[in-house]
Amino acid sequence: MININVFSNEKAWSKRLKKKELFFKKICKAFPKKYKFIDKKVSLTLLLSNNKNIKKLNKDFRNKDKTTDILSFPFSKKMKISKQTYIGDIIISYNFIDKPKSQNIKIFKIRLIRIFIHGFLHLIGFDHIKNKDYKKMLREEELIYQSVISKIN
Repeated sequence: MININVFSNEKAWSKRLKKKELFFKKICKAFPKKYKFIDKKVSLTLLLSNNKNIKKLNKDFRNKDKTTDILSFPFSKKMKISKQTYIGDIIISYNFIDKPKSQNIKIFKIRLIRIFIHGFLHLIGFDHIKNKDYKKMLREEELIYQSVISKIN
């Protein structure tokens, strides 16, 4: 089971996402079985933020002085999921997800689901530095995304 603690330091999220915690819990419940961690207590923290804050975090922790859509901070380099495991933190920028501003709520949520899945995979050890790793991560993202979309729509 995945426990997700959702925080926000950007009030614009509330305009597009009324029940933030419930939204992300539904996503995690719709994951394929191998990512649900049944009989285990897996937890992560999600911060719904904005470009200003994410740029500062990106500079402080990754030495990149620019905004980005998402940051993932795995709790450990080699993630071993045991009975009770904290896998890390995800920060998502509202400004990136809300482009273009004219997009409808459905598109907004689809983009948010996709980027959350991407961040989640980083927390459990996936990366996309090498092309073969990129392809592997992309396959897993799509597998999880299809599972989520088929269950929450």
